[in-house]
Amino acid sequence: MTGIERYAWGGPWETAFGYSRAVRTGDLVLVAGTTAIDEDGVVLGVGDAGAQTAFALDNVAAALAQAGARMDQVVQTRMFVTDITRAEEIGRAHGERFGAHPPVSTMVQVAALIDPRMLVEIEAVAYRGA
Repeated sequence: MTGIERYAWGGPWETAFGYSRAVRTGDLVLVAGTTAIDEDGVVLGVGDAGAQTAFALDNVAAALAQAGARMDQVVQTRMFVTDITRAEEIGRAHGERFGAHPPVSTMVQVAALIDPRMLVEIEAVAYRGA
């Protein structure tokens, strides 16, 4: 594949803020910051950072699939969290989703996310080569 392909999910902020859920270029698929919201924009797992991590990664998996990639091809994640003291439950959920294919990862505390009920936002990069 040459060029750039952009994929939308239909989330409430994609059009308003002018971004794509995922972009595929060559062997790479990049997934924008993804939270624990459903297709109607409802925040899932309110108050539960581990559950929000799992839901966000489900959304990452859906974005990857749309672009022809899988979770076992993810080579990097970035987790933005509103409370770093919850790192263990967030990290545990992350580890469970990736199992035998852990990516390099960063977890950073931020002051807030776009909705105060959101505790975790995750970006991902997948490599579709080999």
